[in-house]
Amino acid sequence: MLENFKAWKEVDVSFRPITLIYGANSSGKSSLLQFLLLLKQTKDSNDPLVALDFSGALTDLGSFRDAVFQHDDTNMLTWDMTWSLPKVLNINDPAKTKPTRLFSGEDLTISVEVAAKRRQVETQYMAYRFGKASFLISRKEEKSRYQLDTHDTDFRFVRTLGRAWDLPEPTKGYSYPDQAQTYFQNAQFLRIFESSYVEQIDNLLYLGPLREDPQRQYTWSGSNPSDVGPRGERTVEAILAADERGEKRNVRKRQKLMGFQETIAWWLRELGLIESFQVRELSEGSGLFRVFVKKTAASSEAALTDVGFGVSQILPVLTLLYYAPEGSSILMEQPEIHLHPAVQAGLADLFISVAKVRKLQLIVESHSEHLLTRMMRRIAERDTAYGNVSNDDVAVYFADNREGRSNLDNLRLNSDGVIENWPKDFFGDQFGEIIARETAVIKRRREEA
Repeated sequence: MLENFKAWKEVDVSFRPITLIYGANSSGKSSLLQFLLLLKQTKDSNDPLVALDFSGALTDLGSFRDAVFQHDDTNMLTWDMTWSLPKVLNINDPAKTKPTRLFSGEDLTISVEVAAKRRQVETQYMAYRFGKASFLISRKEEKSRYQLDTHDTDFRFVRTLGRAWDLPEPTKGYSYPDQAQTYFQNAQFLRIFESSYVEQIDNLLYLGPLREDPQRQYTWSGSNPSDVGPRGERTVEAILAADERGEKRNVRKRQKLMGFQETIAWWLRELGLIESFQVRELSEGSGLFRVFVKKTAASSEAALTDVGFGVSQILPVLTLLYYAPEGSSILMEQPEIHLHPAVQAGLADLFISVAKVRKLQLIVESHSEHLLTRMMRRIAERDTAYGNVSNDDVAVYFADNREGRSNLDNLRLNSDGVIENWPKDFFGDQFGEIIARETAVIKRRREEA
């Protein structure tokens, strides 16, 4: 749940292994990804006291006033985020010498309220909900002091002996102040919640819609990038780093493991783009590399810069999906840019494969009807060469803006891959266009006659 962010007064999104977000331009769909990037940017901020870092390398939202709904800085920006834990988490009572279970659960939820106060952005409320219990820190009324408390549980935090110092505000929207660990005897387990949140945010990787043009040659000094960069600028570095580590990948079920470059080449062939792909050093020890491709088996080898632009644009997509650690959440905007419709359709097969084989969660903002229709077909087929996919694996949302306020419709995909509540003018009025064209032809022929 997200409230008062940009054009969204309120929105509730449930992400599945594959989530596709559609909508007209300026409908607010990109803002949903921006908010997740805001959380990641804040977590990575060098300022330990920041509540939200609105301006950074991942996204530049300006100020709180720029980012809050209707630019009304009396509004409070609030959100809830729930994620599943890798396994059941049990928390024992630290006061007992014999293990005594206090809490147990499989999901964790964070709830945050942020407001502009005295020209500063401050966290007013932060809580983690685990099992049936909530552990919250909130501002005392009309005071710049905070209190730690619990809800829906008999458990109570116990103060250490000495003066009852006030707590400062939580930091970066997810972390209890360090003083919570020292002022209370039994608050150490709160670090577990914070660590789980950090792990989730670190697992968010992003590729934007504007990707770098191909270069005639690339420099690599042995670095190991964390991803391919928001513009795909570190794609070749990632390929070389994965190759250097000898990493192998499985591209679909019942397929043998391949080397990293071989995996990329396999998909480029599968999508019908090129016949061969290889990154080679120009001369041993030079640190200069060039990407070589062959359009067909009979073609001469050429540099990446000398073939169609689409290859260089999908290369960061392929690389990120196989370079990212298993279990990552991938945010992508318009992966279909500069791709032929047949290749756009093939993206659905790619997404199914990495979601099933590599356990990636994909959150994709797109305009491609070819991607969606192929996904719908695969759901109807169920058991495909790329993995078994059902309507439970895929969520499709449609965003639109009505009178300055964004709205999000959850499109219901049934088990046959059919959207039951297809929105009006989802991809334009195709039937209406056909009728208008035929009407124009008839009218013109009559006039000519």
